[in-house]
Amino acid sequence: MKAVAMTDVGKKRSMNQDFVYASKAPVGNLPNLFLVADGMGGHRAGDFASRYTVNFVVENIRENDETNPVKLLRGAIEKANAGILEKAAERPEYEGMGTTLVAATIIHGYTYIANVGDSRLYVVNDREIRQVTRDHSLVEEMVRMGEIKREEARFHPDKNIITRAIGGGYDLKIDFFGHKLRYNDKLLLCSDGLSNMLQDEEIMEIVNREDEPARKAGELINRANTYGGRDNISAVLVEPFEDEVNVC
Repeated sequence: MKAVAMTDVGKKRSMNQDFVYASKAPVGNLPNLFLVADGMGGHRAGDFASRYTVNFVVENIRENDETNPVKLLRGAIEKANAGILEKAAERPEYEGMGTTLVAATIIHGYTYIANVGDSRLYVVNDREIRQVTRDHSLVEEMVRMGEIKREEARFHPDKNIITRAIGGGYDLKIDFFGHKLRYNDKLLLCSDGLSNMLQDEEIMEIVNREDEPARKAGELINRANTYGGRDNISAVLVEPFEDEVNVC
């Protein structure tokens, strides 16, 4: 297995409110763990929310005796959500903060995925690119309701309005997905600062290159910056059938 985690502030923002994590090594009872969080909130609140959530999830999983991956992910995310709400109540500058989170672990060739918000997980191979997660966003709901077409969603002015976030309330709803990996499948977890800037076909072409994951993730970020870098940009690229890991 090879894996790389990268994040960049982009061209328009003064602060990076994304936070990423990648571990090929076991984290508690999970054999590996990959996370992308995209924070929101004024001042440093979004930065705090994404960092706190990722670190909390990692530590909670590390200390938990549960062996079921879905229960592990659910418990850690729900507790992180409660922690964010408590922190927001303690300090006025943290009021209203929140973060997206997409998480994945690979066990015996099967990927367990958890998602809140509009950060995404793609499965990419030499035949196709498939978005496994479903965006929790106003625009995605408009597409599902038939109010706008899929091709209109990419540049819709309300593209960045999300309908679910960690820190959005105690009744948090988490989506879970499973995907059986085939040889040559690769996983890309990313924030919307990447997915909003590149077409799926362009992501697929870069991810499928014969190159090291770090160079491919770097090219994804460079390309998003070339197209304007309107938001923070994060990518966690995982190649499950390779033998090395390179985490940056």
